[in-house]
Amino acid sequence: MPQMPKRVKFRKNQRGKIKGNATRGNFVAFGEFGLQSLEGGWLSAEAIEAGRVTASHFMRGDGRLYIRVFPHKSVTAIPLETRMGKGKGEPEYWAAVIKPGMVLFEIAGIPETSARDCLARVAYKMPFKCRFVPRRPNI
Repeated sequence: MPQMPKRVKFRKNQRGKIKGNATRGNFVAFGEFGLQSLEGGWLSAEAIEAGRVTASHFMRGDGRLYIRVFPHKSVTAIPLETRMGKGKGEPEYWAAVIKPGMVLFEIAGIPETSARDCLARVAYKMPFKCRFVPRRPNI
């Protein structure tokens, strides 16, 4: 089942602008390897769930999957063939706002070759370009 907030202050959000690169959530923090976005955009809750299912299916219980994004933004839509001027549409789905450089998924407990294969399959489900990143050495 796709993720969504339990409660929000306002049902309908404004669209907003995605400016600049991610300054938070831009390095692997929990796992050993991560999937980093190279473009900005909205990542729907359905796409996050598709990535989770793909990774879980590939790992078959080995290792640990960390999902670093959550869909807080409601995206509205007006029904087709509706005339102008009847207000804003109803919330259609929930999305996470993604900036370039944000780490979307992390994996721990499996070898690098398997992690590459797994995250490549997850990246195929994402609506923008992503890359595989290892954990930084502690300095």
